[in-house]
Amino acid sequence: MSLSIGIVGLPNVGKSTLFNALTKKSVPAENYPFCTIDPSVGIVPVPDERVQLLSDFSKSAKTIPAVVEFVDIAGLVAGASKGEGLGNKFLANIRETDAILHMVRVFHDKDVIHVANKIDPLSDIEVINLELILADLETVTKRLSNIARDVKRGDKDAVAEDVVLRKAEAVLADSKLVNTLDLDAKEQEILKSMHLISAKPMLYALNTSAANENVIKEIEARIPGAYVELDPVFETGLDDMIKASYKLLNLETFFTTGVDETRAWTIKVGSTAPIAGTAIHTDFKDKFIRAEVVCCKDLFDSGSYGEARAKGKVRTEGKEYIVKDGDVIEFKI
Repeated sequence: MSLSIGIVGLPNVGKSTLFNALTKKSVPAENYPFCTIDPSVGIVPVPDERVQLLSDFSKSAKTIPAVVEFVDIAGLVAGASKGEGLGNKFLANIRETDAILHMVRVFHDKDVIHVANKIDPLSDIEVINLELILADLETVTKRLSNIARDVKRGDKDAVAEDVVLRKAEAVLADSKLVNTLDLDAKEQEILKSMHLISAKPMLYALNTSAANENVIKEIEARIPGAYVELDPVFETGLDDMIKASYKLLNLETFFTTGVDETRAWTIKVGSTAPIAGTAIHTDFKDKFIRAEVVCCKDLFDSGSYGEARAKGKVRTEGKEYIVKDGDVIEFKI
C-alpha cells in the first residue's frame, strides 16, 4: 500500500531540511516495487522495533519494514489559489497526496529570511490554510453550478452530492478546513470524489530549530490540530513525526515472519483478514481460507511458535476477523 504525505509550508520554514533528513533514512529501493523514485519523493521506514525483534526471533535472511512516502511540495505563498508564485503547481501536487504535513517555522534566525519579515507561526498556519480553503471553495462552487440542473430535476445522486457540497461550502465560507466537517460514511464517500485539498488529514510539524522554549509553549495550545515538534537540522523528533504521519493515514501494521524474510505489511485500520492479505497479493482476498494469528508480544513472551501454540496464543481466524496492529499472520489459501 503506497500512501503519500505532502510536506507543505511557506518558503524558508525548513521543508527542504526536513526532506533531506528524511531521505537520509530512506530504505533500499531494491526491496520495494518502485522502479523510479522522483527526486521529490522519499520512501521512509516507519520506526518499529518489533520488525527487528521478529527477524531475530526467526533468524530471517531479510528484514523489511513498513514505509511512508513523503512528497516535497513546492513552497507556497499568499495568493497561491489565484496562481501566485508556484501556486498552480503546489495545488496540483498536494491534491495528489493522501495527507498533509504542514511545516511551521517557530525558530528565529536572522540569516534565514521569512517571507513576511516576522516570525508568527499561527499567522503562517492561517496563510497556508486560507489558500487551501480558497482553492477548495472555487472547486465546490464550480461543481455546485455544474450539477444545478440535475438537482433541479430531482436526480437522486445529484441531490445527495448537493447536500454534501453545501455543507462543505458553509465550512469553507467560514474559513475552516473541510476536514473539520462531521460526515457519515456515505457523505464522506461523496466528498472523497471531489479531491478537496482541505479535506485531507493534516499534521502540523513545528520546526523548533534554535527556537525559544517559551515561544513553543505559547503556541502549542493554539495549534488547530494534531502536531509534533522536531528539529530537522539535528534530526531530532523525526521518528515521532514519521510514526504520527503513519497514524494520520489511519494505517497499522501486521507481520509475516520466517527464515527467508520478516516483513511489516501496511493496512488500513479495521481491515478484515482477507483484505489485509491483499497487501501481500491480490489473490489472497478471493482465495482466503483461514489465517493463523498470534500477537507478536505473545510470540516473544512464549519464546517459540510451539510454546505459543501450546499456550493457546496461536488462533485460527476466519474471513470476519479484524486484523490488529502487531498481529503475526500466516495466511492459508
